[in-house]
Amino acid sequence: MATTNDHPGEQAAQDPIKLIGIRDSALSPDEVFRAVGDDAAGGTALFVGTVRNHDGGADVEELGYSCHPSAEAEMRRIAEKVAAEFPVRALAAVHRVGDLRVGDLAVVVAVSCPHRGEAFEACRKLIDDLKHEVPIWKHQKFSDGTEEWVGAC
Repeated sequence: MATTNDHPGEQAAQDPIKLIGIRDSALSPDEVFRAVGDDAAGGTALFVGTVRNHDGGADVEELGYSCHPSAEAEMRRIAEKVAAEFPVRALAAVHRVGDLRVGDLAVVVAVSCPHRGEAFEACRKLIDDLKHEVPIWKHQKFSDGTEEWVGAC
């Protein structure tokens, strides 16, 4: 009898990257979730990053994201790295640029894997690496009149 690891569904998919994008319009968690649907996936992890009303003890009044022209290619590179490290069945990531308001979605990522633990770990790695490596910058304006640029995703 074959072990569970011998089943094709336990392995990474041949082409797991289903959706990568930088958008200047509202993001949809439903779109990202649908993109990672896979019959062999027993676990899907979805992360939604929203604009909060504060940062570093100050009230955020306005916020805008901008990116380098290479940002989408960098997102794909990171997605490929995550897919190589985990048994990813499907992966998707989109980030918004432009002016956003408190409560708006800034980033949505999802990963499906054969098991929930792998999905959680892969999704965490994906969002953490996107935040640290993709050239996307956040410009925050605070209610006290100060502002700052932050390299973030």
